[in-house]
Amino acid sequence: MIPEIEKVSQTEIKPFQEQKLRELAAYVYAKSPYYKRLFVKHNLTPESIQTLEDLQRFPVTTKDDLQTYNDDFLCVPKQQIIDYVTTSGTLGEPVVIGLTDADLDRLAYNEAISFACSGVTKDDIIQLMTTMDRRFMAGMAYFLGARKLGAGIIRVGSGVPELQWDSILKFQPTYLITVPSFLLKLITYAEAHNIDVNKTSVKAAICIGEPIRNQDFTLNVLSEKIKSKWNIELFSTYASTEMSTAFNECEAHLGGHHHPELIITEILNKENKPVLEGEVGELTITTLGVEGIPLVRFKTGDMLKAHSEPCSCGRNTLRLGPVVGRKKQMIKYKGTTLYPPAMLNVLQHFEAVEAFVIEILTNDLGTDEILLKIAARDPSEQLVQDIKDHFRAKLRVTPQLVFEKAEVIEALRRSKTDRKPQVIIDRRT
Repeated sequence: MIPEIEKVSQTEIKPFQEQKLRELAAYVYAKSPYYKRLFVKHNLTPESIQTLEDLQRFPVTTKDDLQTYNDDFLCVPKQQIIDYVTTSGTLGEPVVIGLTDADLDRLAYNEAISFACSGVTKDDIIQLMTTMDRRFMAGMAYFLGARKLGAGIIRVGSGVPELQWDSILKFQPTYLITVPSFLLKLITYAEAHNIDVNKTSVKAAICIGEPIRNQDFTLNVLSEKIKSKWNIELFSTYASTEMSTAFNECEAHLGGHHHPELIITEILNKENKPVLEGEVGELTITTLGVEGIPLVRFKTGDMLKAHSEPCSCGRNTLRLGPVVGRKKQMIKYKGTTLYPPAMLNVLQHFEAVEAFVIEILTNDLGTDEILLKIAARDPSEQLVQDIKDHFRAKLRVTPQLVFEKAEVIEALRRSKTDRKPQVIIDRRT
């Protein structure tokens, strides 16, 4: 199930996207109070935006803009909104995204072709290990996508290893959708209850919320731990509520595939200009075919590389590499620039570490400080030293470290409004 537009050359994809872009420019000019103001302010008209290059004449939209003027982005009467969701609020106040009936159809199409990219067919059964409630778009998208594809789906929700295993053994799913670190908890439960994970129906997991690959696409430490015990295929996926679009890996595992019929992507530098090919920049997206809250040049805050070589799977679309980090979570620590995913990979190296959070603070000198709060089976000075040595070897810095009880870490990672565990807590002023 590869859409034809994803198999043609980049030179054929470009005019296809430009036609969609012209339709979008006319739509937001007529329907969006926010974008109408931008057109007027910058002396632009919809006719000014004819090509992908013309997009650079249009100003970018930031998360702050979306938070401040949320209602002004809406392009339809509220009576046409069928489903209300909100962003996670990781980097600020949650944003409300309203979806029309057509937007839900688009969401289902997006997830169906994304599942297909990761090898899911109508013969598969998917176990959904994330919430469908709490205003969470992704859970609904997974359900709608599976339904459109014709695959079965088991809506178990997050947590509760006992219920997950009961469902796996009862319904025989072939794919799991889960936060990858939860797979380690499933393995631990299985070992304690004499379940042979490699004799179950599960053949793959679509991993959300945490990185599973290094920048060269090799498995990171977390993935290697999973694979050493459970021989299943791991697929990475990248998405956000604002863009209502997913970038899933195919079987080549060389980045998440772009769907040109759904979204335009740019990788921009600090001056909002395109980076050179192969350079890290901020992913900036323009949604296509969204009716309720379309976005033009929306800066996601995620820093990554794009890869343009044709893929062995038959798709010729752009691929997005693993997220290096979020722009707002960039840390300048003792002369070194760090992003949290790099620290996660270091901490996953230690079997003795049961749980952790990374707190980013502002110290008395007004500079960034990192505090690791760790729950460990056998806390010791030697473990502290080993962790610090590993940080120094891998990242050239040694953050502060304190031990906490596992329940304290769990309370820090979860709040009443969180839909997924928060490993990074940014307390900077």
